[in-house]
Amino acid sequence: MLQSKILTLLAEHDQALTITAIMEKLRFSPDHLPLLHKALLYLVENGTLEKKGSRFGLPAQPAALSATLDLNAKGFGFALIEGEDTGGRDVFIPPHQLNGASHGDHILVMITGTSRNRREGRVVRIVSRAVTRLCGLFTATAKGGHVLPDDNRLPYTLLIRAGDDRGAADGVAVLAEITDYGSERQGPSGRVVEILGDPRSVAVQLRMAIFQSGLRDRFPAEVEAEAAGLTAVTTCSGDRVDLRHLPHVTIDGETAKDFDDAICVEKTTEGFTLHVSIADVAHYVRPGSPIDREAYLRGTSVYLPDTVLPMLPERLSNDLCSLVAHQDRPAFTATLTFDHQGRRISQHYRKSMIRSRQRFTYTTVYQLLNRIAPEMQAPHADLLAMLDQARQLTALLKKQRMARGSLEFNIPEPQVTLENDHVASISLAERNEAHMLVEDCMLAANEAVAETLAKAQQTVLFRIHEYPDPTKLEAFTDTVRALGLIIPEAEVNPAWFARVIRQAHNAPAEYIVNTLLLRTMQQARYSPENVGHFGLAASFYLHFTSPIRRYPDLIAHRVLHALLTGQSNEIHDLPCPEEDKDPVRAGLHLSQCERKAIDAERNAHARMAALFLLDRIGDHFTAIISGVTSSGLYIALDGNFISGSIPLNSMTDDYYLFDARRHRLIGEHSNTVYQLGNRVIVRLDHVDLAGKRLIFSLTSGEQTDEGD
Repeated sequence: MLQSKILTLLAEHDQALTITAIMEKLRFSPDHLPLLHKALLYLVENGTLEKKGSRFGLPAQPAALSATLDLNAKGFGFALIEGEDTGGRDVFIPPHQLNGASHGDHILVMITGTSRNRREGRVVRIVSRAVTRLCGLFTATAKGGHVLPDDNRLPYTLLIRAGDDRGAADGVAVLAEITDYGSERQGPSGRVVEILGDPRSVAVQLRMAIFQSGLRDRFPAEVEAEAAGLTAVTTCSGDRVDLRHLPHVTIDGETAKDFDDAICVEKTTEGFTLHVSIADVAHYVRPGSPIDREAYLRGTSVYLPDTVLPMLPERLSNDLCSLVAHQDRPAFTATLTFDHQGRRISQHYRKSMIRSRQRFTYTTVYQLLNRIAPEMQAPHADLLAMLDQARQLTALLKKQRMARGSLEFNIPEPQVTLENDHVASISLAERNEAHMLVEDCMLAANEAVAETLAKAQQTVLFRIHEYPDPTKLEAFTDTVRALGLIIPEAEVNPAWFARVIRQAHNAPAEYIVNTLLLRTMQQARYSPENVGHFGLAASFYLHFTSPIRRYPDLIAHRVLHALLTGQSNEIHDLPCPEEDKDPVRAGLHLSQCERKAIDAERNAHARMAALFLLDRIGDHFTAIISGVTSSGLYIALDGNFISGSIPLNSMTDDYYLFDARRHRLIGEHSNTVYQLGNRVIVRLDHVDLAGKRLIFSLTSGEQTDEGD
């Protein structure tokens, strides 16, 4: 775009330029003079440029801000300003202000104004390119071919000239390298560096998901070497207390291999004592070591179908640090006492040595608590009383949380089952009483540690969750009313949201209400400033209970240990790698690592859904309408919540009008209504594997009885 070229040119020069100089530097011919003159006058009139005599230049303004570009598939982007934690209010970059920048690029941004309480800006310079390699599908041509990027945030195809295709066959997935980023008139070009294989393969799709998300899937040699040289802790020396007499147990999923938390509950005359013992990762991972630097860069473990990208090497995550049953393991134990109402009355922390009595699964604990499988009672008779006491305590803890307004989202997660490199099924993961029992124990420990460190004025990363955005809150309220729910006439606080959730419980639109509420909320993040956790209605909260898979938990362990041993004093830096000790910067980095992991997991599930339905085109499904727009409907399939869309142009039985306020489409002639939350019968028409999109159509306009 001419205006962008002019602005970029002037941004790169310290002084204003004449129109002749601008023409020369842009290599324009005299024929371009009228068009250039018109563009310059427009930029002067709207205040983007200043005219000083015969020269044109940028107006005096603050220096450009260093940022990373997060590009949306729709063409616009957001600039994530370096060192700035905005809680989701990044700088909006319209498509015409991108200046050729692409997703992930390091850019310089000028703020141009504000719209809807969000700053807007333009890219003035691309400092460095983020995407130098990309995955995609190769299309062969007589002169070579081209690669359609697997990431729809990259709005171009990559030209591959003859001889640079490594013999790739038409339609295969490849890894390509960009050798020339091209220009506005000509797209980028490159070469194929690796042939990945059949895009219908699960293994190929998961590898593409990992590459697209920029995840680290291999540990450097020096990290593996350091991990291999570590020595297991087997004795209680120094300040480590022997707690092997306590009947600790771990409770995890069937496929879990890294056990980082164990619990034990005792009933007392005062009420209950809860021991939450967490793997002592901090003993093995020293600040600034190669393992620590790699763990900080990763920030979190990432869980994909049948694949885990761990934060720590396997020697640590599945061996030395894992609280394996019947083996002595070093831990950091939080001992919390509660009265008969479930109110915490004291807390005590210590390094410990524990021995887990049993590696339980959620299913087994649920069966034991409810005496479902009699044959399982005898082998675990010595632990039944402890589990029953844990059930009693966590029921009280939950009651206390609910009373203060803590939110309980009910959004089942899809569970992918793989067999022989194909997707065998996608179902909803079971969530039972045992899951909630463990969660309540972990929440109690996290809150206690957060309160202890906050009151001791220690520098740590809190897990904060701020008040919802007012604009999103207003939209949520309108939507809930459209679904027929009654909005509480009270102050909007966590308890207000909890009442809405309870009202939707077991209703047809429960999934929609919970999903919309989650979107209304601000993203939880890590910050050295404790502002509380809105969703939990907690004044103090941080992450302490999963240091094997989350770096902020490791920070909390180090800070708490320094406090207990009198080493903290006036420390204002975090116990992180040397260059990232600044608390604000570390909080921003680790929040971004978490979002990258979440995006990668969603990306992988979308790929698995496309593969799962690839051979089911023409099949019919029941679904719930999860979104209504002027361009059509969005739906989620019953039984697995696989998402898809119904384009408006496929609804040819009538002319449909969009009612934005009530979130519905209305047939102009038939008066047929398709509203958010309605259940419909749909047919799968198209699977876009490259775009990870599923296209459906309505079956004869039918709706199920439940949605009428």
